[in-house]
Amino acid sequence: MDTLVGMETFIAVAKQKSFTGGAKVQGISTKLASKYVAKLESKLGAQLLNRTTRSVTLTETGNVYFDRCVTILDQFNELEGVIQAKQSDLAGPIRIAAPTSFGSNELVKALNLFKKNNPRVSIDLQLSDQRISIVEDGFDLAIRFGDLEDSSLIARKLLSMNVVVFSTPGYLERNGIPKHPEALSTHDCFIFSSSVDPMHWKFKHGRRTFAVPIKGSFRSNSPEAIVRMVLSGAGIGRVPVYLLEKHLESGEVTTLFENLQTDDFALNAIYPPSRHLTSRIRALIDHLIEYFQNRTYK
Repeated sequence: MDTLVGMETFIAVAKQKSFTGGAKVQGISTKLASKYVAKLESKLGAQLLNRTTRSVTLTETGNVYFDRCVTILDQFNELEGVIQAKQSDLAGPIRIAAPTSFGSNELVKALNLFKKNNPRVSIDLQLSDQRISIVEDGFDLAIRFGDLEDSSLIARKLLSMNVVVFSTPGYLERNGIPKHPEALSTHDCFIFSSSVDPMHWKFKHGRRTFAVPIKGSFRSNSPEAIVRMVLSGAGIGRVPVYLLEKHLESGEVTTLFENLQTDDFALNAIYPPSRHLTSRIRALIDHLIEYFQNRTYK
């Protein structure tokens, strides 16, 4: 067994707190992951993990070894990246976390172009509308909408996207058109539960920013689900405008409060400051910045 492979497997198992989860990250079987870690412990003459039927935790020695392993592997990847940069041929894996709808549509287009130019790079894209821990879950970077809540991370802004309040003509005909955001209190407003403050919608009027409380009979962590529910004619939603382009063109939905600006959603590429970015990850971030700067979502 290669020691680096053992270290990578050990880190994956420790982060996932599970041999099954760590094996999945590494793309190997649980049995093989257990074998790699056992061989590493045997080679070191020390127990790195406490194993129970319910969980896997680091021993005191394992905790010290984990921190050193992360540093060593980052340096190894950096060295690998330097060589790749000199050869002008990027290669190796990049593991990315991204929102479900944006990731499966807009982000995939950008990644596809990057892959065409760098065929030796392999991308593992994991989609979820829940906030994940980049370090603990073993990601190289995450693509996220909204403000950066964790100040220990670094964010590179890719774009700002308009967020709009919208509904169907049928719903508005039955329930009336709210003339001001404060009138939303009398409407069924669908809640995007993964936002920073899901029960308030923010608006801008000149330099003034204000928030209105909303309530609703439906909530979801998926903005695409919000769109589908609004399309049924049941209420009012608020999502990034890219999700509505075809529905606005067809007249299925209409936007509200066009004289007011809603909060913009910043789209960021996020990564830990302690991580030495390999040339392939730096190249991908630069590619995403350039790609989305040339895209408009109004």
